[in-house]
Amino acid sequence: MVQRYAWSLRLLHWLMAALLIGMLALGLYMKALPFSPAKLQLYSWHKWIGITLIGLVVLRLAARFLTAKPRYPSHMGPTSRMLAHLGHWLLYVLMLCIPLSGWLMSSAKGFQTVWFGVLPLPDLIQKDLPLGEQLVVVHGWLNWLFIAVLAGHILAALKHQFMDRDAIFHRISLSPSKKD
Repeated sequence: MVQRYAWSLRLLHWLMAALLIGMLALGLYMKALPFSPAKLQLYSWHKWIGITLIGLVVLRLAARFLTAKPRYPSHMGPTSRMLAHLGHWLLYVLMLCIPLSGWLMSSAKGFQTVWFGVLPLPDLIQKDLPLGEQLVVVHGWLNWLFIAVLAGHILAALKHQFMDRDAIFHRISLSPSKKD
């Protein structure tokens, strides 16, 4: 039986965690800034990272389906297992929907996304400013939902680590084990 996630999944988990938390902070920060060239640069970086995250989520889902997964601890009841499973899939859905909603918003507002300033990406929809404003709201609400689900994920991990002491955190940690 597999005790830990594959190294690739563990690495992607923590890389994406850092990028996602950075994106949330950057999004909140840049939204509060007055219009300026610096704000436009931050929006570009935000879009670059968002597009990169779409690729990383797809890569992570592929790795998740292609590698063995450790089982939940035996003490977890069916409700806890279902909530953990639902929480993980909700995170995956949001990690795809949030950057896609940002890309749609950018397209609707008439701002082309140019990945890392080099690769122009196609607009997903035609320019439609009223739709763009609606997508601003959708993008914002998806992010607040993500923050709530992420908080639940972190609290569950802390519960397992410090209250249950069931080593579930070790399954995803980057620290080496005796068998690694």
